[in-house]
Amino acid sequence: MTFSVNETHDPNVRSWVESANDADTDFPIQNLPFGVFRRSGSNEPPRIGVAIGDQILDLAACSTNGLLTGISEAVARTCREPALNGLMALGPSAASDLRRALHSMLTEGSAQRAAAAKNLTPIANAELFVPAHIGGYTDFYASIHHATNVGRLFRPENPLLPNYKHVPIAYHGRASSIVVSGTPVVRPGGQQRSGENPPAYAPSRRLDYELEAGLYIGTGNALGSRIPIAEANQHIFGFCLVNDWSARDIQAWEYQPLGPFLGKNFATTVSPWVVTAEALAPFRASACPRPKEDPKPLPYLEAETDQQHGALSIELEVLIATAKMREQRSARCRLSRVNFNTMYWTPAQMIAHHASNGCNLEPGDLLASGTVSGPTPDSLGSLLEISKGGREAVTLPNGEMRTFLEDGDEIILCGRCSAPGYRSIGFGECRGVIIPARI
Repeated sequence: MTFSVNETHDPNVRSWVESANDADTDFPIQNLPFGVFRRSGSNEPPRIGVAIGDQILDLAACSTNGLLTGISEAVARTCREPALNGLMALGPSAASDLRRALHSMLTEGSAQRAAAAKNLTPIANAELFVPAHIGGYTDFYASIHHATNVGRLFRPENPLLPNYKHVPIAYHGRASSIVVSGTPVVRPGGQQRSGENPPAYAPSRRLDYELEAGLYIGTGNALGSRIPIAEANQHIFGFCLVNDWSARDIQAWEYQPLGPFLGKNFATTVSPWVVTAEALAPFRASACPRPKEDPKPLPYLEAETDQQHGALSIELEVLIATAKMREQRSARCRLSRVNFNTMYWTPAQMIAHHASNGCNLEPGDLLASGTVSGPTPDSLGSLLEISKGGREAVTLPNGEMRTFLEDGDEIILCGRCSAPGYRSIGFGECRGVIIPARI
């Protein structure tokens, strides 16, 4: 199933949830992202909801009360589960049917308004959770601008390693330390080495963020089978924002010869809402063109449809609010802004490569893009790049300076999609504040 624009994307449709009609909302009726929540201060079990304006529609209650019409019992049953894995496993047609049912229910003039309104909870009064049970987490390195910038810090004459333009590079991350937006991030400790001195164990002094987009796998593949690139997009349930926090000093000492370990696995923050692949149909874009001198991808990584429509136009931003800025009630400061369609490898190429050796992807698996950076100084997705490895401090509007993150700093990632003739939609925030090490 290939998602195309349909009546759920009509920019003229309004919702009876008035806040969903605000031009600035991330969650108009054309979006309808899924998440998991419960009312703040309650002991209720987590349940699935959909964001609409500044509200959450409780899908568990809607399913129990028979409000979800036009969908199968199997789909309705997954709406009563405490995570999205069941719905993800049913495939794109099931998610599309549910989206249409919700769109009809929430449209202005809907006969279901009175009954559905009883199942709304303000987002401000909700506790949000990681939306799926993530069995596997893989972090890619798909931005050639980021790879070049980082490589230049260590290998000025030859920043890209020979394999980069042939294979989507990735490593397996730690699923158990993935946390939802708003969860404090404890400064990690680990071995570090300065110059030729012996290594020492201490709190990280070079703590960084990484601006990333993530995708959740819907239907997976059997162990030993592959996912053809022409079918890879059918395996995507939806997208989110990801901050894969990095302790650069710990990572620098440990990463050879096997790659990231303690410098990365202490925390990864995800946004709570999953914007479905169908909701993003109007914002598909052609893949970033490769220079003529670059090698062509191997056949299992190349499909004409993917090159024409496999990328996504998502405007991503990184904002910082230091403790001092919050105390003074100063505005958050933008550190960078970049479009996701600058990536060298597409989501479909990441999936096809991940499964090319027979690895079994499963519903709820999270694949992150790696740091998203663009070609200009204002489009860099990490402080490592912005500060040129810590050599050049960033001066914030209030006079504070940063090369890496300090305790009390809050990083906020945002993402928004816009296209002529369509309603803009967003991802909500992906936030985390650094708190002191516990060592």
